[in-house]
Amino acid sequence: MWIYKGEELKEIGDYIGFVYLITNLKTNKRYIGKKNFYFSKTRQVKGKKKRSKVESDWKDYYGSNEELKEHVNLLEPNLFHREILRLCTSKGEMSYFEAKYQFQYEVLESDGWYNSWISCKIHKKHLTFLKKGV
Repeated sequence: MWIYKGEELKEIGDYIGFVYLITNLKTNKRYIGKKNFYFSKTRQVKGKKKRSKVESDWKDYYGSNEELKEHVNLLEPNLFHREILRLCTSKGEMSYFEAKYQFQYEVLESDGWYNSWISCKIHKKHLTFLKKGV
């Protein structure tokens, strides 16, 4: 279950994804990442490509970090707290806030994090939400 603002997230509304924090409750080691709610799937229909939106595996997702995934498999999933830090309306917003939180929490400066690198490519036009005051 994903927790957002102290409650279980049940509806995703118009959001396309989120930035999250996963905490290993046994060791207190944490991980910050991002996840899309949907992905595009392309298929052939009468000789033409047709795109459709398909829900991702976000409900059962525990991050992309190999060490974290190994710990989830070794321990029980209920020993991991999954919290949504921010719901996002664009991929640019997700990338921006994932990197912002990773730098803010200094994930590379301590062994208390599963994160081992920070990668982002963000253009100013991706940040239109900042101008709206969101």
